[in-house]
Amino acid sequence: MSLALVTGATSGVGRAFARHLARAHHDLVVVARTRHRLEELAEDLRRESGVRVEVLTADLSTAGGCRSVEDRLTATPSVDLLVNNAGMMLREPFPYTHATDEERLLAVNVRAVLRLTHAVLPAMIERRSGRIVNVASFSAYGPGGLATTYPASKSWVLAFSEAVGGSARVRRAGVRVMALLPGFTHTELHERSGIDLTGLPRWMWLDTDRVVDAALRDLERGRRISVPSVRYKLAVWGLRHLPRPLLLPLSWDFSAPGGFWRPGAGRFRKPR
Repeated sequence: MSLALVTGATSGVGRAFARHLARAHHDLVVVARTRHRLEELAEDLRRESGVRVEVLTADLSTAGGCRSVEDRLTATPSVDLLVNNAGMMLREPFPYTHATDEERLLAVNVRAVLRLTHAVLPAMIERRSGRIVNVASFSAYGPGGLATTYPASKSWVLAFSEAVGGSARVRRAGVRVMALLPGFTHTELHERSGIDLTGLPRWMWLDTDRVVDAALRDLERGRRISVPSVRYKLAVWGLRHLPRPLLLPLSWDFSAPGGFWRPGAGRFRKPR
């Protein structure tokens, strides 16, 4: 039975990955910051699917949190599938954030992906098997959201996944690295960030289970980029091929009055 490690496993896409992989008879290591939520998830997975589930509490915004997950990735039993799903957004647009918060976002969205991939990949290459899924966003092709660092961080995840997954040594070893680019998906991410997206039309929203279904199918097909749903495939095509001067006026400006930040979330408050 193979072993998968999923970061950000207690909610949203990460939780859906954990449940789908358990149903496919993968043992699991589930990683998140909150111990009691991890324990609840692990108990549910053991009861529903009869798999072995390890719980690892770690804050990936810290060097120590990253190191604890790296240590597990280099230990035995070896991890066959790594899902770098943990991510974060900020409550305010870039001109009104604190630099330390921006660095924390980059630590989770960028540094953790780099370090965990770097930890697990050599052993995968040596044994000539392994899979890595890095969760990015359709906004990685930008400029999807102006005045926010989130799309830029996901652009890095996309470029990194393509560069590593397309390298000769990784391909010849039979190891697959795939970037997952979902669109707006029903998760806790926006709620935790204080962003009100209730005004978005229903057709723009994706279901986490369908996102993960599509991702796992694309991973088995050997695709390096997975974009769930036809509507977001079209959106990605537009972001890739339309001229930037045409895209910029159509992009959401998260710092503009009437944007997505909730009243009281600190909109337009300058950092101290």
